[in-house]
Amino acid sequence: MPELLIELFSEEIPARMQAKAADDLRQMVTNALVDAGLTYEGAQAHGGARRLTLSVEGLNAKAADVAEERKGPRVDAPQQAIDGFLKSTGLSLDQLKVQDDKKGQFYLAVIRRPGRAATEIISSVVPDTIRKFPWPKSMRWGSGTLRWVRPLHSIVCTFDGEVVPFEIEGIASGNVTRGHRFMGSQHIEVRRFEDYALKLAREFVIVDATARAETIRTEARNLAFAQGLELIEDEGLLKETAGLVEWPVVLMGSFDESFLTVPPEVIATSIKNHQKCFALRNTMTGQLANRYLMVANLVAKDGGKTIIAGNNKVIAARLSDAKFFWDQDRKVKLEDWAAKLDSITFHAKLGSQGERVARIEALAGEIAKAIGADEFKARRAARLAKADLVTGMVGEFPELQGLMGRYYALDQGHDPEVADAIRDHYKPVGPSDTIPVSKVGQAVALADKLDTLVGFWMIAEKPTGSKDPYALRRAAIGAIRIIIEAGVRLSLVNVIFFQDRLIMADLLKGARRDVVRRLPLFEEFKDESPFKQLIETSEAAVNALLKGPSAAPPQEWEQRNYTDLMNFVIDRLGFALRERGLPIDLINSVFALGGNGDLLMIVKRVEALSKFLETDDGKNLLAGVKRASNILRIEEKKDGKSYDGDVQISQLIKGEEKALHTAITQTVGQTRRAIEHEDFEAAMASLSKLRVPVDQFFEHVTVNDKDATFRENRLRLLNRIRAATQEVADFSKIEG
Repeated sequence: MPELLIELFSEEIPARMQAKAADDLRQMVTNALVDAGLTYEGAQAHGGARRLTLSVEGLNAKAADVAEERKGPRVDAPQQAIDGFLKSTGLSLDQLKVQDDKKGQFYLAVIRRPGRAATEIISSVVPDTIRKFPWPKSMRWGSGTLRWVRPLHSIVCTFDGEVVPFEIEGIASGNVTRGHRFMGSQHIEVRRFEDYALKLAREFVIVDATARAETIRTEARNLAFAQGLELIEDEGLLKETAGLVEWPVVLMGSFDESFLTVPPEVIATSIKNHQKCFALRNTMTGQLANRYLMVANLVAKDGGKTIIAGNNKVIAARLSDAKFFWDQDRKVKLEDWAAKLDSITFHAKLGSQGERVARIEALAGEIAKAIGADEFKARRAARLAKADLVTGMVGEFPELQGLMGRYYALDQGHDPEVADAIRDHYKPVGPSDTIPVSKVGQAVALADKLDTLVGFWMIAEKPTGSKDPYALRRAAIGAIRIIIEAGVRLSLVNVIFFQDRLIMADLLKGARRDVVRRLPLFEEFKDESPFKQLIETSEAAVNALLKGPSAAPPQEWEQRNYTDLMNFVIDRLGFALRERGLPIDLINSVFALGGNGDLLMIVKRVEALSKFLETDDGKNLLAGVKRASNILRIEEKKDGKSYDGDVQISQLIKGEEKALHTAITQTVGQTRRAIEHEDFEAAMASLSKLRVPVDQFFEHVTVNDKDATFRENRLRLLNRIRAATQEVADFSKIEG
């Protein structure tokens, strides 16, 4: 079947934009073609340094004919109305149909429109796509109004091998493309994607970005292996370099061995950021080598010697800068670097970086005590964790924050566990990253993330929709991963409240009391609120706010601050557990019971509940509990009261209701003991014993008995079913 080929040839497209641009081109064109009535079998799009390419295979040559039915006036309507309908449809009276409905007979017009030719559709779709293309950044050039990422030079557009003619801003479509800027022909006639890709390959252009990346990977590995070296893989750099070249040629350069005294991550980052080069390691020692790989965009006549020599000079200059930063930074103690954080604003409403570090240190110490980590080391690591932010090296390479702190800490004789915690406190930085290994690192990482969450929640800077400027979702997910993967037992309620008071104290101690008064949390409190009165008293407020983590959160605080933030954390937990096959409704059913925010116990309970509900006992009990809850909800609403009183045993007259009451009494005791021992499997096993009594009760007992006394007693018995299962979860929140 016919094929549509499109190439949009321009000056260099930034590598970071190419993949999305290719996908946008595919979606925009194919969606428009389908909307116009065409169908296709498949489409592939490619992005490169100077071109976006789209091939749509199996595209119909013509859109299907369309028949539109339009209801007209009644047959006995005024002639003027009928004439107007005929004019709007372009039909004559004898071409109309007459149909009946409840109101009588009416005219029906069937308007048939022949399908448009594919070339006609394409000639309007492609220019429209070009004009509306969603580049993150675009420019105009010359005197035209067209915007493109870089000046657009030519457009290839062929259908079934023939040019689809159109023009946009003086650029006429055609079938001529260009090869490599330096090595290829500048006039290549093409008809279909197959010969397009083949001819360009002959002219030193690899159209497929994946193929370019694999070429770089293979050549790099082979060149490194031949020199007894190993490529340090970097997928991000690989994709970027594949977008910078059309005909990749891998070359090896070198730098002076004296630079190897600089940390290997600094060298790798420097040559990557400045020259887009790959670092290498020695296969025998595993140490960084004084060689590197670059990707050229041409086959040089001298074998690349000139390119390598020029690159070596630039690399040497960049590494000299890095070595200068390394040498100078080490002359200053981390404690002195940390002191400079007092003059750096973290956020206008949350104080300086120094104040934030003090809060993180206090919280890290409390968390360390709770999880069995060394409190002194945790506080020490937290105190120094952000010190490298003001060093020259991190100023040049921000992505090395934390890592450089570790190197400086080790260089100055700090405990290795403290140094590792400084490096790891940002972890995990993404879904593929690991959590901190040591408990000290976990304590500091949790303190950092929870301080971020509590602080921005306090000043009402919460994520909204797709906007999350302070990466609060990432902070929550990171904290959750540490808690779950490391098996950390922690009361998030107490931790959040403790940090809330630390932040409030910082605001009160500084010159930001006006900020406190504008906080949404403060504004919501009533004038007589003890918490508000506390804020109004200067130094006494600070001291009272810092009583310690054992102080219970005031009810007002818990309702306004804890619930909203905990719901946010639970939502993030839901996303994490969904990947493990655990539905969000089970998490909500467990979280609804309240508690101290021990996420690890929530997860274990959810896992046990999930297994239970997969059994026949679990499914049937869930149905029975929901039936009991629905009856209670209806009857309580109708009667205007709740049936949470004690069941009167003397009024249980049927064997099934007596058996159910006995089973509930036994089950509640067994379930509570199992939960106290955190044996959730046993708790579910206890609940399973309710299945048969519940089924028998509903089968043989009428709840809404004519006798009001029996009815009320049986409704109380239903409430006991609901209460018994709520020892484990709120079954009303479980779907199914």
